[in-house]
Amino acid sequence: MTRHTLRIEAMTLLYQKDLREDFIVEPFKEGFDLFQGVMDNLSEIDDLIRLSLTNYTIERLSFMDRAIIRLATYELKYTDTPKPVVINEAVKLTKAYCNLDDEKQSAFTNRVLENIAKRLG
Repeated sequence: MTRHTLRIEAMTLLYQKDLREDFIVEPFKEGFDLFQGVMDNLSEIDDLIRLSLTNYTIERLSFMDRAIIRLATYELKYTDTPKPVVINEAVKLTKAYCNLDDEKQSAFTNRVLENIAKRLG
């Protein structure tokens, strides 16, 4: 399975878990390791996102946007994946799953993740 496909699976699991706290994720699911990495570090990830948002709160993000940004933040902070690759993948996911045909959401995602990448150095 490609890394892109694993990200889609992890994003979907994060979305479902955020939507329903009682959602049970099977450990054999594709993307589980990425999902579990986010969940294990969720408070630190959310704090970093909060610090990187301008005139916006994490609670105002849609469930899908929050899943994509959380996943990308996890990869930026806890993996060796190059920052431009992580940000590009997150923007691709946003374009595929969140944009309302106006590119505003993908630009927003890009801006937030650029802010996070700068904070991480």
